[in-house]
Amino acid sequence: MNIYYATKNKSKVQSLRRDLKEYDIRVIQIPLDLYEPRSYDVVEIANKKIISAYDKIKKPTVVLDAGFYIYSIKGFPRAFVNFALETIGIEGILDLVKNKERKCEFTECLSYLDSSLENPLFFVSKVKGEIAYEPKGKMKKHLWSELGLIFIPEGSQKTLAELTYNEYLKWRKITREKESAGKLLGDWLLGHRLADNRK
Repeated sequence: MNIYYATKNKSKVQSLRRDLKEYDIRVIQIPLDLYEPRSYDVVEIANKKIISAYDKIKKPTVVLDAGFYIYSIKGFPRAFVNFALETIGIEGILDLVKNKERKCEFTECLSYLDSSLENPLFFVSKVKGEIAYEPKGKMKKHLWSELGLIFIPEGSQKTLAELTYNEYLKWRKITREKESAGKLLGDWLLGHRLADNRK
């Protein structure tokens, strides 16, 4: 089965390909510019994006929207991650949490739509962690956000950017195998195909 990922971010595509590898699903990148409404809600944003993307692609389509939530500053930057990185940057985010609680989480919403569905489906997952006191590590191809330089996932002493690729894959396998939005999508697609085969 082929699904079409509407994004310009190659790292996001690689991540979904890893999640869906065992499901025999091929992920094909379609580098579209999609309108993103202003909203705190990643599901609302994903809904608008998937409808726009599917209207252009007209094949089984996925889009992703993600948010980054820092509890001690009322969830900032929420769904406005790119805006925060383009304006105040990593150092600005670190300044905001200086002398504050550093717990945070990533929230991902992967949306899927094909011709068999009346409305999009939404698969949401969360990755909890905390913010480092300074940027650590280096950006790598498999990291799709600069936040990897300061995000320490639960159960780790290192930022995502400090992990070697093998350490990163091990972390994903242990902590995200059953909870990632990509795995949730894969499980649904597998069940959907099995149901079709029984008809």
